[in-house]
Formats: sequence, C-alpha cells, structure tokens
Amino acid sequence: MSGLVTVEDTDHDGVVVLTLRRADKRNALSIALRDAMSDELDRLAADDTKKVVVVTGEGDVFSAGFDLDEFADATLAERLWKSSDRWHHTIIEHPLPTVAAVNGAAYGGGFDLAVMCDVRVVAANAVFGHPEHAFSEVVYAPLHDLVGGAVARELALTGRRIGAEEARTLGLTTRVVAADDVVQEAIALAGEIAVAPRDVLVRMKSKIVRRAGITGTSTLEL
Repeated sequence: MSGLVTVEDTDHDGVVVLTLRRADKRNALSIALRDAMSDELDRLAADDTKKVVVVTGEGDVFSAGFDLDEFADATLAERLWKSSDRWHHTIIEHPLPTVAAVNGAAYGGGFDLAVMCDVRVVAANAVFGHPEHAFSEVVYAPLHDLVGGAVARELALTGRRIGAEEARTLGLTTRVVAADDVVQEAIALAGEIAVAPRDVLVRMKSKIVRRAGITGTSTLEL
C-alpha cells in the first residue's frame, strides 16, 4: 500500500475508509496519488469481504485538485492523461458503493472526486469549485447527473464556488455536519448501505452507473 493512500477497516462489517495522505500539498492529486488510489480501489473491488468505500482527505482539505506542477512538465503528458483516464473510470465504475466524506475544500479534481462518489457527507466548512475553468475544460457529466444541466453549466463555465449549505440546496449532498464529525457520519451512512448483501450492492451500483450514463472512453468525454 502506498503511503499516499491508506485503507482502514471500520467497526461496520465490509466498510473501509480510503484516505488521501498528502496533506502537505492539500491532497493534490498527483500522478502517483491517483495511481495509488486506483490500485487500492481495484484491490477492494476484488475483495469479497468489502461492501462500501468511504473516501476522505487527510487534514482539513478534501483535495485541492490535480497537481498543477506536473502539467508544466511536458515529459509527463502521456502519463498524466493515462493516469487521469484510469482514475476517473476506476472511481465512476467501481462496483462497490462509494461515500465521500468531504472534510474541507474540494476544488477541481477534488470536486470531481466528490461528485464521482455515489453519496456525499459534507463538512459545514467545505467549499466546492472549479477554478480550472479558466484554463481547462471541466469534467462535466457526473456533476450534471447530480444537479441537472442549468446548475452544472453555471458551475462548470464560471467556476463559482459554493459552500456546504448551498451544496445541500442544489442536491450535491443531503447531509451537512460539523467538520470533526464528517468521517464518522460518512462511516455511519456507509454502515446503513452495508446492511445489504454485497451481491445486491454490486447489482445496484451497476444500475446506478448505467442509468447515469457517465461512462466513456476518455476523461474528456466525461
């Protein structure tokens, strides 16, 4: 297991917490971190004892998005997009339900990560936004699936930031809790989901992905 990502069991049978461990970089999604996360999700998908994955970030930031320093290095271009495509599809198409415990700011790819999870529990101090709209297109389809076209277009085209309460109003989350409680609340919610047998959850998740229409051949098609 990479030090950039850890997976821990919980008191709820079949529920694990996957934590991004790059707090010194605001959990920026580097190639190495994305690959480590994809590896762990693949491992969990193959483990018949696992039912639900809770995703959160170390410290007080969920994720500040992709590591922009890597975009400045032309030699990384192929690895960047290959890693990105794999990461997006590994999360969206993961056979197990995923719960985002959004413990703070979720910008760019961090916002994407939150909306690509099936359910979100959001800290009261969380902020969502797509600052990358000024220089790059935004991963759109998962956001549209949650909030509809009118809101998704505004957020994608303007990069406007929204807080936790507005996120609840828009349908991004149904639960806003104190920052100190967000992971435990997400685990409790995951425990409610994990009451169902694993095979039922896998079939239900397949229906969710198929109905949402959020699969594609590349990140840009999302």
